Amino acid sequence: MLPEEKDILVTKASMPSYEEFIEEIKPIWESAWMTNMGEFHDRLMDQLKEYLRAENLLLFVNGHMALEMALQAMDLSGEVITTPFSFASTTHAIVRNNLTPVFCDIREEDYTIDPDQIERLITPKTSAIVPVHVYGNVCQVEAIERIAKKHNLKVIYDAAHAFGVEVKGRGIGTFGDASMFSFHATKVFNTIEGGAVTFQNPKLEILFNYLKNFGITGKESVEYIGGNAKMNEFQAAMGICNLRHVDENINKRKQVAMQYKKRLEGVCGIRLNKEKEGIRSNYAYYPVVFDGYCLTRDQVYDRLASHHIYARKYFYPLITEFDCYRDRFQDISLPRAKKAAESVLTLPMYPQLSLSEVDRICDVIVGAR
Repeated sequence: MLPEEKDILVTKASMPSYEEFIEEIKPIWESAWMTNMGEFHDRLMDQLKEYLRAENLLLFVNGHMALEMALQAMDLSGEVITTPFSFASTTHAIVRNNLTPVFCDIREEDYTIDPDQIERLITPKTSAIVPVHVYGNVCQVEAIERIAKKHNLKVIYDAAHAFGVEVKGRGIGTFGDASMFSFHATKVFNTIEGGAVTFQNPKLEILFNYLKNFGITGKESVEYIGGNAKMNEFQAAMGICNLRHVDENINKRKQVAMQYKKRLEGVCGIRLNKEKEGIRSNYAYYPVVFDGYCLTRDQVYDRLASHHIYARKYFYPLITEFDCYRDRFQDISLPRAKKAAESVLTLPMYPQLSLSEVDRICDVIVGAR
């Protein structure tokens, strides 16, 4: 491998300096309090409420458990309308709550659930909608809210990709009945692993805290079938450190996105993600559609890999085509989602990615012409 061809991975975790993190966690050795909602947990929770402009927020061990417990807390039954174009966690959380996912196709322009198709999927069994903000692109929140109110449905957003995103100055976590955020190591903001739920009804706070601590309600009472989903103090400390740098890192991501745009915009057969007016983006991912290009998406993926550049087919395959779900959903027609799954490639995106590395990536792509 040539020096100029060192590996470029699709993502890389953002971390504070070693010294900053070590200094932050010193008090844990003094207190020996490592979990069960300690000082660091509470500090991070308060800081995130302010940053995300959310009045009600609770922390969890990871985003998946946060979503599972958000669904459980809503006391849902029957069917839940959702998108097939998402990470496995979205549908798994629904199914693991003994709910039936009903898949709705997506909008071609931003990959989010198509509200124009939601209403025809509603039946007497429908209890909720679980939309996903994809790559940081915001769902049609106003249209979804109108549908939910009309049919008395809960709305729980999967906002794993949308940390820090705002709509006309309003935090993304304030839409719907609840929103789940993922703080996995690869996300814009991370706590190594971790997650959070923002929610509108403050009365849910007590229930959430019971559910994430085995359903224990007292020293000798367990009233709910809960789990162990508490964020520990080391995770929270990492989050406190990373939150200090998140705006700087988002700005670096923006510079990377602008360089991709400069190099790839206008190339025949390539479609880039469009920013929307009034949306504060987090530049979480850089999805590119290869449709009519001289190479297919898979060929571009292989070509990049041959140059030690590792992009991601994200999301591929569709959730409905997973081995565990294929037999249950084989007769569903989802043409836009299927097309996206076969044509979208997310290119490397992280704050540490240099503009010269972006140029190297783009040279490989456009050099195929």
